[in-house]
Amino acid sequence: MTKSLQDLFGLNGKTALVTGASSGLGVEFAKALAVAGADVAVLARRLERLKGVAKEIESLGVRCIPIVADLSEWAQLERAVSEVEESLGKIDILVNNAGIAPLARAEKMRRDQWDSAVAVNLTAPFLLAQRVAQSMIGRGEGGRIVNIASSVSGVANSIYPTASYSATKGGLVNLTRQLATEWARHKITVNAIAPGWFPTEMSIDPRYGDVHPKYKEKMEALTPMGRLGEEGELMGALIYLASPASSFVTGAVLAVDGGWTAW
Repeated sequence: MTKSLQDLFGLNGKTALVTGASSGLGVEFAKALAVAGADVAVLARRLERLKGVAKEIESLGVRCIPIVADLSEWAQLERAVSEVEESLGKIDILVNNAGIAPLARAEKMRRDQWDSAVAVNLTAPFLLAQRVAQSMIGRGEGGRIVNIASSVSGVANSIYPTASYSATKGGLVNLTRQLATEWARHKITVNAIAPGWFPTEMSIDPRYGDVHPKYKEKMEALTPMGRLGEEGELMGALIYLASPASSFVTGAVLAVDGGWTAW
């Protein structure tokens, strides 16, 4: 049966929640969903930044609300989901994008650095997915959950010392697979996107306004395409995994890394 692009990739009438959406990739993900027609709730800790993002997204012709929450606090996550449901309606799409990467060599990493990474990168995505899935299961309409992993989810980080980040992102990938198998019968798909190196607040050195030259050179040298990711290059991946086009895709990890993990 022939389908239109709108039938395949349109998200009109859907509501999405994107975490870590005050800057970087989170903003790009929120915009992608809005371009496809979804109303979007953007969640992070910086209200003023969120207000700016929400205004920009609303200019695309959809509704957007800012939600302030600390992902390490369960009570705040529960409150955030309730706010979205009250303001925009049922959540059809959850994008677990927020993440932190404490820098420290493994032998010098403090316990609090490790615990923070586990709380934000692994525990929060599980708790949010669990909360949203409970509602999806209750409605019987299915839904989409997309976890934002990393190119170092399955390989070591050869650029920065980030044991806690690599471990938690690896855990997030296998959590994705487990949730996918458990919730498939409820028409809930759970997939992951594994971005390669993109210039974001996490990697940009303020002194240069870009990734530090010595790190950027290594990133480019180890990426088959010979460059870092560019703005907009993750949008298609998210729209696909959030849309009707991916209805038979679950438990998958889509690498958008210029070939970083291909060798």
